[in-house]
Amino acid sequence: MIYFRSDYSQGAHPKVLDALIKTNEEHTDGYALDPHSEHAAQMIKDLIGRQDCEVYMMVGGTPTNIITIASALKPWEAVVAPRTGHIYRHECGGVEASGHKIIPMNPINGKLTPALIEEAWLEYEDDHTVIPKMAYISNTTELGTVYTKAELEALSKCCKNHDMYLYMDGARLGAALTSDEADYTIKDIAQLVDAFYIGGTKNGALLGEAVIILNEEINDHYRWMIKQNCGMLAKGRLIGVQFEALLDGGENSIFFEMAAHENKMAKKLREGITALGYSFSGTSTTNQIFPIFPTTMVRELEKDFFFYDWEGYGDDQRVIRLVTSWGTKESDVDAFLEAIKKF
Repeated sequence: MIYFRSDYSQGAHPKVLDALIKTNEEHTDGYALDPHSEHAAQMIKDLIGRQDCEVYMMVGGTPTNIITIASALKPWEAVVAPRTGHIYRHECGGVEASGHKIIPMNPINGKLTPALIEEAWLEYEDDHTVIPKMAYISNTTELGTVYTKAELEALSKCCKNHDMYLYMDGARLGAALTSDEADYTIKDIAQLVDAFYIGGTKNGALLGEAVIILNEEINDHYRWMIKQNCGMLAKGRLIGVQFEALLDGGENSIFFEMAAHENKMAKKLREGITALGYSFSGTSTTNQIFPIFPTTMVRELEKDFFFYDWEGYGDDQRVIRLVTSWGTKESDVDAFLEAIKKF
């Protein structure tokens, strides 16, 4: 079975595992108050060019999103998000369970826009309605698309005009930054948002994300929020050690190397599928692609390949999601392309 199901189904990059093994017998303080986590946080501050931020080692994307949003918002405040956004569709009401309404908007190719934020504000009247206080975006989006610098600047300006926070879900930030469409760096992102995170789980770590808080208002008692929401890992150094390994070398680190590789493998898949005459749902240029195949073909492919059967398309076709990862081999891609040539 060849896996194109997700970018976190494999284990960790060998360099990450090696770092964990080498530090396995160390004794350190817990809860990310250890030299490895502190060093990883400093590496991130240097990488993004912001010494005035706070960095926290988190266990996963969902708790990162819930805790950051809950820390930022008062009980009467809401977050505006794309209807396809992870917090709206795939976090089991976690944000709402924290007491904050999500205002879902129909995205443009997976993206939130200033016009959609303005539309969300039309629902606000007075003290009978929640106040939109945060805009949530993910980069890449759940559809594999990437924001441009101009789009991020427009969102930042719109949020400032409305006294809103701009928060970026960075579960696949590596794929976004190494995309052919990215016309900015991680330093640019750090100047345009109030908070974002660097995803490790989907880019070569066993687990872990690093959330960066750039607005002190969001940072108020953030560690208390982590603890209260069951996100504080006792052996917190395990995340710090991994980020040390992931980001060693800065812009030349394996973090960016792995992300570029998965985009390269997805590009080969995309071009090969296109050459065979099949089309796609959406315009992803990163490591998630969504080809459209006949239903009978999908059922046959499922015998040898593990992927996400995304949704129906017309009477007898299906959209599937193929995701490449740090460990995807060219031979995996070649095998898939050879398989669809048979139909």
